[in-house]
Parts: sequence; C-alpha cells; structure tokens
Amino acid sequence: MTDVNARLAALEARVTELEDLNAIRRLQWAYGYYIDYNRPEEVAGLFAKDGAVVFLSGEYVGYEGVMRLYGTWFQNLFTGGRRGPVHGLLLDHFQLQDVITISDDGQSAKGRFRGILAGGWHDDILGDKPEGMPQQFWESGIYENDYVKEDGVWKIKRLDYMMQWQADYETGWSKTVAHLQPAAVCFPENPIGPDRLLPDTDVRQTWPHRQEVAMSFAHPVLAKAFAVGDFTRMQKKWP
Repeated sequence: MTDVNARLAALEARVTELEDLNAIRRLQWAYGYYIDYNRPEEVAGLFAKDGAVVFLSGEYVGYEGVMRLYGTWFQNLFTGGRRGPVHGLLLDHFQLQDVITISDDGQSAKGRFRGILAGGWHDDILGDKPEGMPQQFWESGIYENDYVKEDGVWKIKRLDYMMQWQADYETGWSKTVAHLQPAAVCFPENPIGPDRLLPDTDVRQTWPHRQEVAMSFAHPVLAKAFAVGDFTRMQKKWP
C-alpha cells in the first residue's frame, strides 16, 4: 500500500497543480475582459489585499491605487466615467501565450502573458477622443505577474505590465512613437499618478526603445532559466 499511497499522493498533487494553473489563467483572462468594458471595481476585486500594478514605470499600490489607475485614469479617459461598453469605443485586450509557474508550496505563482490591445474611436464619437490619442491604435506588452492564494482563492499580487510597442493604425509601428511615456510625477501631485516610481535603473522606456523582459520561468528542456551568458556552456548539453 505504500507504493499505492505514494502514487495517489502524486496524482493529487498533480491535480491540484492543474487546477491552480487553470485558476490563474482564468484570473488573468477575466482581467482582460473587465478592462475591455471599463469595470474598475471588478478589476480591483481580482487583486490581493496588498496588491499592486506596475504601469509606465510607476507602481499603483493597494485598492486605492488600483482604482486610481483603472477608474480615475482609464475609465475617465476613455469613457468619461461611464461603466460598461460604450457606443463607438473599441478597447479590446487579448491575453495570450501564458507560461505559469506554481511555487513548491502551492501558495504563490508567477505568470508571463502577452497582451495585445486594439483601440480606437468611431467617427460617431470622435469628439470624445482625448487630445493626443490616435483615433485608431495597436498596443502590445508583456506581463510578468505575481499571484498569491488568499484563503484558498488565487489573486493577483503584482501585475507588472511592460509595454513593448504602440502603433497608429494608419501609419503602423515603423513610423510611430508611443503616445504613453514613463511616469514622472507621483500621486497626489499628479491626481492620476502612481504611488511611487520605479528606481531610475528600472525605468522602462517606450517604443521605439526595446529592452529584454526577464523571464520568470525555467527553460522547459534544460530546466533552468536561459541566460545569454550561459549559451556556450549550455550548448554542451545539447545532443
């Protein structure tokens, strides 16, 4: 029975891991749908008690910070404070390419996702478009997020979104400079600013600047993080 018990325990652990993976994936996908339709309260409800969002090199901390970003800034910017889908406004966030790593104790996790955003204002509501925003645009970024299990429920601990590029629809990414730039002034001096700024060494410049986004997951074949400096040594392990 010892062998049977060991196999049963291994299967139970594997089932729990698969359930956790699906719960985190569902959590992140729900986030994308909620911000599509300007529902900041639902977005804030996905976060842990001490959760935070990193956006444009600034950190929005706790419930108040999350609401300042998705409510005070995003909702007011895009919809004038209105909840739900708005006639003529496109703001679709696609959450893709997830690679999720559960901690050994099953109480925390890291996840890397790619986000792609299609946005814009129809001619019917062109007067609602904020100054400085293109009428039609694309955006893509990478999430390197931390998740935590609180009272048995997976929540977002730290949502770290690193924009990779923005592009006007008409001219494309080859001729576009990102219309969003790194944060420079914190709240409350800036009413929609972050609670704190990332250190100068961690500031993420926006498109056309490019930089590596460190990967939270181990190499799926070599079972360790792949680093450029390790390339020669790791070649020796390949067939």
